[in-house]
Formats: sequence, C-alpha cells, structure tokens
Amino acid sequence: MSDFLLSLGLSEDWFTYFIMPVLIFLARVGDVSINTLRIMFMMNGKKTIVPILGFLESMIWLLAIGQIFQNIDNPLSYIAYASGFGAGTYVGMYFEERLALGRVLVRVITPKPLTELLDYMREKDYRFTNVGAEGRYGKVQLTFTVMKRDALPEFIAKLKSLDDKAFYTIESVKRVSDDDLNVMEDQRPRFHMNFLSRARN
Repeated sequence: MSDFLLSLGLSEDWFTYFIMPVLIFLARVGDVSINTLRIMFMMNGKKTIVPILGFLESMIWLLAIGQIFQNIDNPLSYIAYASGFGAGTYVGMYFEERLALGRVLVRVITPKPLTELLDYMREKDYRFTNVGAEGRYGKVQLTFTVMKRDALPEFIAKLKSLDDKAFYTIESVKRVSDDDLNVMEDQRPRFHMNFLSRARN
C-alpha cells in the first residue's frame, strides 16, 4: 500500500505519520465494535453469526497489530491503536443499543400498588408477577416482568409518569421456559442491517 500511495505523490512521512495511524485507528474501531456485537449475539444464543464475527474480529486485529509492528518506531501508531479501542467500544455500544436484541427482566419496587402500571402491562400483554414484600421502611410492592429490550424505553417512561421515584432494576435474560417467549426466536430489532437480518433467520 505504501508503494501505491507513494506513486500518487504522497511523501513517506505523510504515509507513516498520518495515513497509517488513521488506518490503524479505523481497523481497531472495526474489530472492537465487532467484538461487542459478537458477545451480544453469543449472549442471545445466535450460533450462526457468532463464528463469522469472531473470524472478522481476529482478521482485522491481526492486520492492525501487524501494522503496529511494521511501524514500531512510530508513537502515533500506538496512540491510534489505543484511541481506536476506546472509539470502538463506544461504537459497539451504540450498535448494541440500536439493535436492542433479546429480552430483559425488570423488577419494580414501589411503596404502594401501581394499578395503572399493572393495567398497562395487561394491555401490552406482558406477563408479570406482583407480590407484597417488606422493605427498609415498611411494606412495598414488588413487580417482576420480562419484555423485549426494544419495549423497555416505553415501559420506563410509563413507570416514571406514574411514580418518578420508583426503584427498578434491569437484567438481561438469555432464555425463558415458554416456547412463545423464547429469546432465540425474537422478532427483528428496530435497527436493521442486511447481514444481521439474514443471520437472525
């Protein structure tokens, strides 16, 4: 590649201290982003796409680290490598949020029953359990429900509108017992990418 760029009239210093660090940065962003997606798909049991992402991640990483060794005296290569890791983490998290794959377990704790919230969950056909419990300051209501991640923002907004001080926790769920709630058979995410859509089928 260096010979090609030099044939275009670019100096060797320009290639070494600008173009190569940029390429290393982009490669690192790519492989870290893919790593985040690979872990996400693995947690959701997507056995088809995980090996493909693992192959791409390893290949990009080898290309990036290979360029580091070829430019071992160039400190900008190290900065680009580390910066690409940080940026790749952010990009991977962004795509993970946009894909909104899988289901989550939501626990809601309130000092008194939220009848409107239970009615809302019935309307949305959520399966839930509501029980009385004992908290630090006395009796509380504990509600469990499992929902798709893309439905979570609307649910939290509804909860906050009813009780802005409600305490809740959210955990990822890999699989549930009922076939019609099987995480492995989730519908398509809100964010569409062609190769990811094919991998889900």
